Parts: sequence; structure tokens; C-alpha cells
Amino acid sequence: MIEYIYKLSVGGPEVEFIEEEFNAIWDRISGPELWIDISIVFFRIVLIILLASLIVKVGTKLISRIFRKRDKGPFRITERRENTLKKLVQNTLSYVVYFTAFLMVLDTLTIPIGALLAGAGVAGLAIGFGTQNLVRDIITGFFIIFEDQFSVGDYVRTSGVEGIVEEIGLRTTKVMSWTGELHIIPNGNVTQVTNFSIHNSIAVVDLNVPYESDIAKVEKIIGELLLELPEQYEQLKAVPEMLGVQMLETSHVVLRVIAEVNPMEHWAMARILRKEIKGRLEERGIDIPLPRLVMYSREDGNIDN
Repeated sequence: MIEYIYKLSVGGPEVEFIEEEFNAIWDRISGPELWIDISIVFFRIVLIILLASLIVKVGTKLISRIFRKRDKGPFRITERRENTLKKLVQNTLSYVVYFTAFLMVLDTLTIPIGALLAGAGVAGLAIGFGTQNLVRDIITGFFIIFEDQFSVGDYVRTSGVEGIVEEIGLRTTKVMSWTGELHIIPNGNVTQVTNFSIHNSIAVVDLNVPYESDIAKVEKIIGELLLELPEQYEQLKAVPEMLGVQMLETSHVVLRVIAEVNPMEHWAMARILRKEIKGRLEERGIDIPLPRLVMYSREDGNIDN
């Protein structure tokens, strides 16, 4: 070691070799060939990214146009099914294009893609046991879409979450609650689903009527009103039905009215029915029952209401 340092200090073949290597590196760095190669590589990478973005943008619009013309083609699907499949195809296109662009960038950088993919395959085999949840999410997502369990725009209840489906992917599902929270649920956790948007809904309205009122008369008044409502509200699929006495409470009788409406319109129609029925009962002189207080006097044994 001391002898080597001494040779470097006094000069010799080693010093000349180092100087030659340094000069060669400096010539390479300062020469135009390196910067031309770097510029070409940079230009190719930018071109690949721009082309990938353009393909995704054009493909997304083309997919939307294809699904928009579904009524004119031989294969017709519902609107809710269309929104789900359109979003899924667009996401798949983005994944494929950007993954291909990533491989092309690696090839431009002279990184051996074959060895990288082979290493990824070995690594994937090694971590396969740790990705069981991911595989389960993807398989469940496939069956959700294939079986049309629910679609984008449906109002569902699943995994303790209730709201409108914003997006369905192969791995996760996004559900927006009516208060604005966005819930992202792994598809593997979707074990039971309640879909409120497939069939017509039923609006249920309970009315409180005083015991002093003539129940038969009240039912007749409400029945006449119900016959008029389908002409005023297109949400109604049929004439609302008066079921009759539902319960006998301490101070009033409960009458129940039901109405079949379009999916997810039962809440709004229930509010409309309450308003219409209350107005008609007031016109006919029938009041809504009020809370009562019963007082008992021990001295005279009378009970005052």
C-alpha cells in the first residue's frame, strides 16, 4: 500500500492510466455525442408519454360514443348497466396503455425488460400468498359486474354503508352517502348487497286520526283524494291504496296509506302524500290529534281531560 502511494506521488504507469481514464470520461461528458444521445432518449420518453395520453383521451371519447349509440345497435343494455361497463372499459384502457408506455420507457432507457419481467414473475410467486385479499377483490369485482348485482347510479346498502354507487372497479367500489361522504369499499368485503334501484319503491304513510272522528268517513275522504293524485304526480305507478287501521294508540287511531312509485322516489312521495292528506282533512273539518293530559281529583272523584 505504501509502495502504491509512493508510485502515485512520484508518477508512473498507474498515474498515466488514471489520467487517461479521466481524460476519456471528460471527453465523453463534454463531447456532443453524449448530449445528443440524452436528448434523443428524453425526446422519445416525452413522445411516448404524449402518445399514451392522447390514446387514452381519444379512446375514452370513442368508448363514450359507442355506448351512447347502444339503442341503435343489435345489443341493447340498460342505462345503469351502460354507465358501469363504460367506466370499467375506460379504466381498463388507461391501465393497458400506461403499462405499455411504462415498458416502452424502460426499453428506451436500455433496461432489460425480459429480465425485469422474469424477476417480477419470481417475486410474484414469492409474494403470492400475501396477495390473497387482492385476488379475492378482483374476482369478486368481476362477478359483481358480470352478474349485474348493482351498477353505477344505484342506491345500495352494503358493508355497513348506504348510498349511491359512484364507481365500480375490479378491486374497489365507491359509494357516496346522501350526506356527501365517499366510501371506498374493497370488493372482497361486499358479501351482501341490498339494491334499492332495481324495482319500484313503496311509499308508506301513517296518519294519526282522533278517536272522536268517524273512521269510515275519514277513509272515504282520503280514498277520494287518492284517486285524484295519479293525474297530478307522474311518479305514481298506480292509485295509492288505503290499507285501513294500522294501530290503536292511546290517544289516536293510525291509518296507513301506501303508494307504488319509481325506484328511489318513495321518500319524496311520502312527504307529498302527508301534505295532500293533511290539507284535505283540514278542508273537511277533521283535526290532527293533539297530546292529552288526564287529571284525576281524589276529592270529587272526577276525571278532567
